[in-house]
Amino acid sequence: MASEDITKLAESLAKTKVGGGQLSFKGQSLKLNTAEDAEEVIKQIEEFDGLEALRLEGNTVGVEAAKVIAKALEKKSELKRCHWSDMFTGRLRSEIPPALISLGDALITAGAQLVELDLSDNAFGPDGVRGFEALLKSPTCYTLQELKLNNCGMGIGGGKILAAALKECHRKSSAQGKPLALKIFVAGRNRLENDGATALAEAFGIIGTLEEVHMPQNGINHPGITALAQAFAINPLLKVINLNDNTFTEKGAVAMAETLKALRQIEVINFGDCLVRSKGAVAIADAVKEGLHKLKELNLSFCEIKRDAALTVAEAIEDKAELERLDLNGNCLGEEGCEQLQEILEGFNMASEEDEDEEEEEEEEEEEEEEEQQQLKERGQGEQESLTPKKIIDSQDSTPVPSPPVDVATFLAFPSPEKLLRLGPKCSVLIAQQTDTSDVEKVATTLLRISSVFKDEAPVKTAVHETTDALMRKAFTSATFNSDAFITSLLIHMGLLKSEEKIKAVPSLYGILMTLNHMVQQDYFPKSLAPVLSAFVTKPNRALDSCSFARHMLLQTLHQL
Repeated sequence: MASEDITKLAESLAKTKVGGGQLSFKGQSLKLNTAEDAEEVIKQIEEFDGLEALRLEGNTVGVEAAKVIAKALEKKSELKRCHWSDMFTGRLRSEIPPALISLGDALITAGAQLVELDLSDNAFGPDGVRGFEALLKSPTCYTLQELKLNNCGMGIGGGKILAAALKECHRKSSAQGKPLALKIFVAGRNRLENDGATALAEAFGIIGTLEEVHMPQNGINHPGITALAQAFAINPLLKVINLNDNTFTEKGAVAMAETLKALRQIEVINFGDCLVRSKGAVAIADAVKEGLHKLKELNLSFCEIKRDAALTVAEAIEDKAELERLDLNGNCLGEEGCEQLQEILEGFNMASEEDEDEEEEEEEEEEEEEEEQQQLKERGQGEQESLTPKKIIDSQDSTPVPSPPVDVATFLAFPSPEKLLRLGPKCSVLIAQQTDTSDVEKVATTLLRISSVFKDEAPVKTAVHETTDALMRKAFTSATFNSDAFITSLLIHMGLLKSEEKIKAVPSLYGILMTLNHMVQQDYFPKSLAPVLSAFVTKPNRALDSCSFARHMLLQTLHQL
C-alpha cells in the first residue's frame, strides 16, 4: 500500500466511533482488498475489549481482507450485533460468498451469540446466501432476533436456501431447549416471487415468534401472499406487516384479511401498491373494524380501490384511537368520492394531517406543482387525473370510464408505467421523434423520466429498454450531440455531480441505474464514457447506498466492458 493510501486510511480510521460495546467503521469508504489494507481495522478490533457490535457498513471488503478480519473476530465471543450492510460495493459477485464464509466461520469459532445480523444492500444473489448458510444453522444464530437482508437480489433460489437454513436453525436450537425466537425479518426488493415467499412462509410458520415482517417489492402474487397469510396467523405477536408493491389481487387480499382477524398486536399494515382492489379492501376493512385496536398505520394506496370500498375502509377506522395515518392515495374515487372521504375523516379529526416537514416540502414544490397542473388542464384532464391517477371512475355509480388517451407530453409530465404502456407499441419511436437530441439537457431529463417507471415486470421493463434504445441511439448517432455534456447533465440530475445552478436531484436512482445497466451494453453507447460513469457511481453517496443492488449490477457491467 502506498504511503499516501496509508495516510488516507489513517484519517478515515480516526473517525471510527467507539462506545457502548460498539466499534463503528460506518460510511468511511474504506477499500480493504488485502491483509495489509485491513491492518488498522484488525488492530482496533483486537484491542477492543467487550466488543458487542461491529459496524462495517459503507465500506468495501475483499476476500483476503475478510480472512484477516475474520481471524481477529475469532476471539470476540461477546459479539452480538453485526451491522454488515453495503460492505461489498464494486466487488464481483463471486468474491462475496468466500468473504461471508470466512466471517461466519470466525463467529462460530468465537462462540458468539448473535442477536442481530444485517447484510442488507449487498448484491450477492442466491450464491451469497450460501455464504452465510452455515452461520445461520450454527449455535451462533440460535439467539438471533433480527435478520435483515434487504435489497440483496436473493431471487427464488436464495429464498429457498434461506428458508431451509432458518428451519434447520429452529430444529437444532429447539433440540437444545432454546428454540430460535426471531422477531424482525427484513427482505425487501429480493425478487423472491411466489416460490421464494412460500418457502419462507413455511419457515415463519415453524418459528412463530415474528413481530415485524418487511418484504416489499418481491414480485409476489396471490399464491405466495396466501402462503404468507397462513404463516402470519401462527405468529400472534406480529406488529408490523410491510408487503408494499407486491400483487395481492382479491384472492390474496381476502386471505390476508382473514389472518388479520386473528392478530391482536398489529400496529402497521403496509399493503400500498398491492392491487388489493375493492373486494380485498372491503375484506381488510372488516378485519380492521372487528379488532386491531392497536393499529397506528394503514396503507392501501394505489390499489385500484373504487369509491364505495374506499369509504368502507375509512368508516372501519372510526374507533381506532391509536391510528395516526390512513393512506388511500392513488385509488379510483372520483372528485365526489374524495369529498366524501374527506368528510368522513374530518368527523374522526384525521383529515389533512401533515407533518411540518411535509408542509415545508410542499411549499418548496408549490410552484412546480402549479405548473404541472396547468399543463394537464390545458390538455383537458387536470383535476380528474390528479384525483384518480390509475383510472377515472364516474362519481355517481363507480362504473369505470375509459381512461383518456395518453400522448408523449402527458407521459413525460407525469411518468408512470401504465402511461408508458398505454402509449402503445410505437412508444419508443414516438418519444425519440419528439425529443430534440441536439439539446443534451432535454435528452438527459427525458431519459430520467423514462427510467423512473422501470420495474422488473417484463412488459414495463421491455418498454423502458426499447424506449431508451430508440432515444439514445438517435442521440449518440447524431453529429450534433455532445456526449460529454450529456453525461455531465445526467450525473448532475442524479445528484452525483454538483452544479452551479440549483437543480433538484431525482428522488430515486434505482430506475436510472437499472436502465444504464442495459444502456451501456448496447452498441450505440460510447465506451469512452464508461470510466467516467464508473468513477461517479463508485463514489460514496447516500442515494446510491439505498440502491446497492442496482449500483452493483451497473459497476459489474462497466467493469466487464
